[in-house]
Amino acid sequence: MWPSRRESDSTSPRPPGPVLIHALDGFLTAGGAPRIAAEQLRSGHGEVVHTFDVDELYDYRARRPFITFREDHYQDYDEPRLEVVREHDQEGTPYFLLSGPEPDFRWEAFAAEMLEVIEDLDVSLTLGLGAVPMGVPHTRPPMITAHATKPELVDRKNLWQAEVRVPSSAQSLLEWRLAEHDVDAAGYVVHVPHYLAQVDYPQAAMALLDAVTDRLGLVLDLEELRALQSEAAAQIEEQIAEQDGEGILSGLEEQYDAFTRGAAQSLLADDTSIPSGDELADQFEQFLARQRKDDQD
Repeated sequence: MWPSRRESDSTSPRPPGPVLIHALDGFLTAGGAPRIAAEQLRSGHGEVVHTFDVDELYDYRARRPFITFREDHYQDYDEPRLEVVREHDQEGTPYFLLSGPEPDFRWEAFAAEMLEVIEDLDVSLTLGLGAVPMGVPHTRPPMITAHATKPELVDRKNLWQAEVRVPSSAQSLLEWRLAEHDVDAAGYVVHVPHYLAQVDYPQAAMALLDAVTDRLGLVLDLEELRALQSEAAAQIEEQIAEQDGEGILSGLEEQYDAFTRGAAQSLLADDTSIPSGDELADQFEQFLARQRKDDQD
């Protein structure tokens, strides 16, 4: 039986004060999931309560912002912004949202400034959203790994319980520093099929938002995102059928199901009947190329 994305082994109460949700666009953004989730959490008329100096944090040459050239002039510059905004859900429940590019530089200064913001706003819990590519099939419910600065803040059971050393991020450093200052922080990382990591995958964003709303009781209008889910699922199935990818996909499903039953130790099995990442990448190369072309068009 597949694990429910809402399965929880904890009955932790809702935070007593305001919550700050951070969803940064950078390292932990497979499938664009945190960015898409942030778009759903932004109302468009929230109150900016803190602005970071992007010039100190952003590498313009590595992530060049877009600008439009029209006939004989430039217009519509996509200015990078990193802001904390006070938002409200559909029932008026307040929360803070930090969204924008993950800092490229001065991580320690960013974490220290975040600590001051959290103290000034009397935030009771900081909640981070992330996404990583993993050997999981899109035909199964998105798997989420929960993490926190204290065991009692982890509100759901993790199927993925391996110990691994991974490259750090501004988000992971932030949570580490908050733990050092005894500040409550938690987060969710959704596992995205690695053959879809470079394209928008709204299913992963919905899994993150489900975790947030389950925990905080927020009421959000997610109809637009549900429509995007249906469109993405149809496009993926169409491409798999055209490229005859059913055989390799079934191997990945076999690996995933064995893992969730406890019959496999990880999602990185070495059985020769299980497709490797390279095999999957080859099978879905045309799909990714077509998706990128559609985005550009």
